[in-house]
Amino acid sequence: MQHYNYIIYEVKESSEKGRKEMAEVKGIVKHIVLAKFKDEISEEQIDELIKGFANLVNLVPQMKSFHWGKDVSAENLHQGFTHVFETTFESVEAIAEYTAHPSHVEYANLFVASLDKLLAVDYKPTIVNL
Repeated sequence: MQHYNYIIYEVKESSEKGRKEMAEVKGIVKHIVLAKFKDEISEEQIDELIKGFANLVNLVPQMKSFHWGKDVSAENLHQGFTHVFETTFESVEAIAEYTAHPSHVEYANLFVASLDKLLAVDYKPTIVNL
């Protein structure tokens, strides 16, 4: 499995001398999936689905990394979502290629069928320089 640990960003100078602004990280786009599994899906099935999701990094070249976790927030604002999945890509176009990749399509059909709720968001990380 390939892992890329790099952050490349540009810092822009504002009109005030020496003051830094927000800067978009170059070459990184995050794909975030929030999920709530159906009640009848067992923990063993969930574990297998997570392993299948993680394995996409070995099957889909555009996918650079995979992380996941369960909601642990004390704020109780999860709206029923229990699991978070984060994947990293180099561009918005790479996410589109990933989405259309046969390995992703096959996996997504299994994954989505096991869910009560799903929310997906893509974003470009932005660094705030104070």
